[in-house]
Amino acid sequence: MKKAIAYVLALALSLTLLAGCGSGTGKTVAESAGASTAAQTEESQAASGEAETTEAASSEASEADGTEASSAETASQEATLPAETIAPEDAVVRVGALKGPTSMGLVSMMQNNPDMYFQMETAADALTAAVIQGDLDIALVPANVAAILFNRTEYGVSVIDVNTLSVLYMVSADTSVQSVADLAGRTVYLTGKGTTPDYALQYLLSANGLSTEEVTLEYKSEATEVVSTMAQEPEAIGLLPQPFVTVATTQNENLQIVLDIGAEWEKAAENTDMPSSLVTGVTIVRNEFLAEHKDVVERFMEEHEKSAAFTNEHPAEAAQLIAQLGIVEKAAIAEKAIPYCGITYLDGQDMTMALAGYLQVLYEQNPEAVGGEIPSSEFYAAGLRQ
Repeated sequence: MKKAIAYVLALALSLTLLAGCGSGTGKTVAESAGASTAAQTEESQAASGEAETTEAASSEASEADGTEASSAETASQEATLPAETIAPEDAVVRVGALKGPTSMGLVSMMQNNPDMYFQMETAADALTAAVIQGDLDIALVPANVAAILFNRTEYGVSVIDVNTLSVLYMVSADTSVQSVADLAGRTVYLTGKGTTPDYALQYLLSANGLSTEEVTLEYKSEATEVVSTMAQEPEAIGLLPQPFVTVATTQNENLQIVLDIGAEWEKAAENTDMPSSLVTGVTIVRNEFLAEHKDVVERFMEEHEKSAAFTNEHPAEAAQLIAQLGIVEKAAIAEKAIPYCGITYLDGQDMTMALAGYLQVLYEQNPEAVGGEIPSSEFYAAGLRQ
């Protein structure tokens, strides 16, 4: 037990990009749905320090522009969640996810699979602890955290899909910034020194012949400070994750996305020996559960693919569910953010190709970011659903 606790604490120190989170502790579907209709004024910072909570973000946007009812809020009310959720001991599978883009892609699945137990958390360390202790069978976690778990549990987990690609964007009122090369001589404001957004930016600078000697990186403690700086300095450039990008551009009509960091990553990686994508979130399974319940895991994967497609193809309806669950407080903000949240579903070789190169880049920046070594081929459960 002491070993497990020490390990979980070590993981907490290694966390990097989270995709956004909500208030409170881990909640079931029913608890979250109830909380979304109650007063939600508490703010909890993401464990990685990458972003304010999605609820704090959407609240600020609502206050800034008096958010009108969007098509999501006026859409059919048929999209409702179950009033109760199954007890974990009675479920065919126990699934954990972070509040943010990863769980935004699960909402249809939560609605349509009452025999599955879903638990949402605001910090990845809560999910990793539950996986280690055997309290969760499947978890949606930051990509590098999955690698750390694999290495430190002696191959106890496998990755089964990529659920979220890049959620990072450069935001500025200065539209002269149209490429990474245009950052030369400029200052970029971001959160989280030594986290995956920091590593991603430094990778892109290097790939474009730049360094931190030519581009100044100024780190802030939270995303609100980045937004505040851009409000005060019209030419400032900020690196922000979704859904905070949507909040910032809603608050300040002069701000806009000037660079899609995911797209810039693809450009940089296409000319390398190991093409990759900027991967934010992946789905892992405990290998013990996979060995005993392969059919359930494959059913989860099939439902996950359909659910991610639903969120992307029906953003107004999905936004209603997202708000009901308290993932993002306002359906209007959720609907605006969905197209930019990198919600996806990749398995098999597509998963392996996207993820392996990404982890290699992180390893080259800091080996501890992936648990000290590149995960072996056993990390990738690429043969499922074949």
